[in-house]
Amino acid sequence: MAWHDGTVTAPLTPPDQPGPHDPWQAPPPGSHLAPSPGSADDPDTAAELRQAVVVAVLVALSGIVLGLLWLWLAPRVPLVSDETAVFLANSEGEEAIGADGTFVLLALGCGALSAAAVFWRLRRGGVLVVGGLALGALAASLIAWRTGVWLGPSSDVVARAREAGRGVTFDAPLELHAVWAAVLAWPFAAMGIHLLLTAAFGPRDPEPEWAGLSGYYDGAVQAPPPGPPAGPPSGT
Repeated sequence: MAWHDGTVTAPLTPPDQPGPHDPWQAPPPGSHLAPSPGSADDPDTAAELRQAVVVAVLVALSGIVLGLLWLWLAPRVPLVSDETAVFLANSEGEEAIGADGTFVLLALGCGALSAAAVFWRLRRGGVLVVGGLALGALAASLIAWRTGVWLGPSSDVVARAREAGRGVTFDAPLELHAVWAAVLAWPFAAMGIHLLLTAAFGPRDPEPEWAGLSGYYDGAVQAPPPGPPAGPPSGT
């Protein structure tokens, strides 16, 4: 098929055959689609999943260190007994609030350190690594809380009061009053610091190759050179 106006003849593409630059044409025989980056068969995804598991386990185990630091630095709440009841030795003291504050400050510091360590070691880690960091930080806070309570003064206040005797001051059990606010401090700090480090020092995406794209589209829309103007029809 061809188009003819008396002076210029141009071949036309048959309707059943796509043009050379048709974006909707079928792929050539033997070609196949590349696996998506998030598929389970992608080796990069499997490696990232292993890294996320390692990060979660290591960060969770570091919660033992936080628990020991909390036990060492948290202020003690003094109690006293008169053999009939147990009272605060200092009713206006702020030791109970100080224990929560100490845990939160230590958790914030541990969150910043863990985020910096993960970013430094796995700078190109993806979403799975960040998720492992968040889960590990949450588990670390829970482990630190239980470690401090377990290694701290006994929670059996009545038995300790009888052991201490009347009018003798002894330490109250180490505990958190605002449990979830303190436990979530480490995950929030880790996520925030990791996000800031990624935005400031993370790898950048490569720039697109505009030269190749422009060449493709130039070839796709290139028109034939204009011919001479058509004259009046013959015989008029």
